[in-house]
Amino acid sequence: MIDSHTHLHLCEPPDADLVQAAEQAGVRRIVTVGTNGTSCRQALEAAERFPQVYAAIGRHPNEATGFDDADFAELEALAAHDRCVAIGETGLDYYRDYAPADDQRRAFLAQIELARSVGKPLVIHTRAADDDTLATLRAHAGGVKVILHCFSMPERIIECLDQPDWWFSFAGNVTFPKAVELRGAMLRVPASRLLVETDAPYLAPQAVRGKRNAPAYVALTAQTIASERRESYDELERSIEAAAAAVFGWSS
Repeated sequence: MIDSHTHLHLCEPPDADLVQAAEQAGVRRIVTVGTNGTSCRQALEAAERFPQVYAAIGRHPNEATGFDDADFAELEALAAHDRCVAIGETGLDYYRDYAPADDQRRAFLAQIELARSVGKPLVIHTRAADDDTLATLRAHAGGVKVILHCFSMPERIIECLDQPDWWFSFAGNVTFPKAVELRGAMLRVPASRLLVETDAPYLAPQAVRGKRNAPAYVALTAQTIASERRESYDELERSIEAAAAAVFGWSS
């Protein structure tokens, strides 16, 4: 199984313990995601230490205040690392007033162009900003592979599926009893574009809800997805590993 989106730098216990527990749970690869300069460097350090860990390099919209050319140059340098497999997470977040919308948009557009220039997929965060996020992607991200991290737009699933270069990553909230519409959206996603993630330490799946999430728990979310899709865990595992390889570009 693949955890396509986690934040090792925010998790407890130490990275070595997290990676070992994930391996024991059958998690073959982990993508740990930076949200600012410091955490991006931490992500790359983890990817250098552990062969099953890869890094995504980006500036989270809530960290976009004052984003400028120097910030872009820092991301560009970090993105050149051979353990970086994606750009982001980036996007728009109007739910929390942590960064001005203009700064978020400037950082978002810059990271779209960075993803295009380095030939790596773009990891999207959107919250209370779906219209603007999707409009920006349609207008500016043509030809870029897009991962809709922690997919949360079940009412927009059809228009998202119309974009052939978009992948859909589902987190632990797809297992919550009340997430009926989200599970319905997940069922529409073809196996070739379906990913699963933890977003650890957040969004622990229902079986361990209330605990801090960890990469090992991606297997619990995957079990629910397999059950909902009426397929075996092994079948789902094979399709997710193929989908992850297709978008992240690593060899099997």
